[in-house]
Amino acid sequence: MHFLSFEGLDGSGKSTLMKTLAKYLRDLGRAVITTREPGGTPLAEDVRNLILRVGEEAPVPRSELFLYEASRAQHVAKVIRPALDQGTWVLCDRFSESSVAFQCYGRQLPRQQVDLLNRFAEDGVRPELVVLLDLPLEVARARQGRRAEAADRMEREADDFHQRVRRGFLEQSQEEPERWLVLDAALSADELFSLTRAELERRGWL
Repeated sequence: MHFLSFEGLDGSGKSTLMKTLAKYLRDLGRAVITTREPGGTPLAEDVRNLILRVGEEAPVPRSELFLYEASRAQHVAKVIRPALDQGTWVLCDRFSESSVAFQCYGRQLPRQQVDLLNRFAEDGVRPELVVLLDLPLEVARARQGRRAEAADRMEREADDFHQRVRRGFLEQSQEEPERWLVLDAALSADELFSLTRAELERRGWL
């Protein structure tokens, strides 16, 4: 079993790649779950709604960070660790690297404090591979505009916020290149899947 997370701006194609990879792994006979952050458990989904709702009191940056970490701690304890203990692959849409990108780079909270809270909430559980689907903001915005659902509170942040978030992902990938697979999200869904599968084969996981 292995724990993979998928990162990138909204509209980068994370969900599509996760679904394709999950089906491929199941066809190989692997046990797989797909999940997301914030969310993944009933309580964590309630926290997600608090974080992303529009038209209500918005959390200040520190409150927002604590809400994300509370959701993560619940998610790890109730879903991710039990699945890994049972030999199940875990594919997660966002994890701690998003907290660094959004709360540290986007909100400009101190990196040391964000890292400390991430490690506390993770309780020793971290993705072995972080797949980053990198995409220019203007392309991500165009893709978001084609969605049926309304934008959430984070998606409505200003462009300079999301530019900082993108930079946050890319700089993290340079800090730990052995943990990251950076893909050009402008590629087709088939090409993105092929590159991801090749990386898993290179690591001896398939």
